[in-house]
Amino acid sequence: MSTALVVLDLVGIAAFALSGALVAVRKPLDVFGVLVLAGATGLGGGFLRDLLIGATPPAALQDWRYLLVPFIAGLVAFRFHPVLGRLEREISVFDAAGMGLFSVTGAVKALDYGLEPPAAALIGMVTAIGGGVIRDLLAGRVPVVLREELYAFPALVGASSVVAEVELDLGEFWVLVPGAVIAFGYRMIALRRGWHAPLPPGMDGY
Repeated sequence: MSTALVVLDLVGIAAFALSGALVAVRKPLDVFGVLVLAGATGLGGGFLRDLLIGATPPAALQDWRYLLVPFIAGLVAFRFHPVLGRLEREISVFDAAGMGLFSVTGAVKALDYGLEPPAAALIGMVTAIGGGVIRDLLAGRVPVVLREELYAFPALVGASSVVAEVELDLGEFWVLVPGAVIAFGYRMIALRRGWHAPLPPGMDGY
């Protein structure tokens, strides 16, 4: 992968790892549990992406930085969680940041491995939501993507925008950054405004 793609991948891992570690702290889990949840959240989406597109062994098993970043993020959250805990929406912000970055890197890497644009957009979405799903399952929570909150759709929008920009043959900066911003911004606006996916008729009170 290009340097820019690796950097965004690592930043996304850090953001997701922080969200996983903070969920673990709130459970509360011990330091091992915090590091496990940080690692699973930070690396889960990338593992799924690489396995699905045939990029084996996954990047996290080839580059030591991919393992170091969630380890450091977990320790930071474990040590400084009282400070981070004062931010009411810190988990949602870190989660949205990781989702936006992974939707971009997942889609671009899928294109690099020869997938067609629609499939690459889906891989970007899977990359973006995979870590959060693993985090919530390990923490004993219903995954965010299965609730009515808009989560997977912003990831798909971000990944699709990246695919479209690649098809237009724009420069790397103009492909990576806007897609991540679109996905992150869409998710944060949805959270702020309380946008939800529709529920089955008659189920609004559940």
